[in-house]
Amino acid sequence: MAARSTRTPERFGLDRLATPIGIALLVTDADGALRALDWDDYGHRMRELLRLHYGAVDLRERSAPVAMKAALSDYFAGNLAQLSSIAWRIAGTPFQQEVWTALAKIPVGTTMSYGALAAKIDKPKAIRAVGHANGSNPISVVLPCHRLIGADGSLVKYGGGLERKRWLLRHEGVEV
Repeated sequence: MAARSTRTPERFGLDRLATPIGIALLVTDADGALRALDWDDYGHRMRELLRLHYGAVDLRERSAPVAMKAALSDYFAGNLAQLSSIAWRIAGTPFQQEVWTALAKIPVGTTMSYGALAAKIDKPKAIRAVGHANGSNPISVVLPCHRLIGADGSLVKYGGGLERKRWLLRHEGVEV
């Protein structure tokens, strides 16, 4: 017989925010830190990432902090610097966390290749691993995985769809 986990599920709040590119799902913890941001039409992917990072998760309807929603709304309205004011907390492997922390340092209005990010974290041969970690990023937009592009400058993979990636980059002033 398989052993059952006696671990209490992580309890998070779930809220929604209308944006120009769809309904954003906001998952926050009891302290008001953002734990996940994904798109309503990719809710299944978000729940799977939460399960992979936290194990059992109990999502309950709860308003995200007003300041967080205001910062996100301001970003989508054109005040691009607002993302840095959002408190976030992530779970993942040490390598994933290293990649995600490096994502947060890519300036608005710029892009970087997967290889350049691998080199930036002193793991120049870990290009594919960087790609996998980027694809497991639970906090879309705030940890700007959309700013990673192919070595040839092409738009490649985005968990929320390439049209959203294109919109986000153009919104930030990147010609794509």
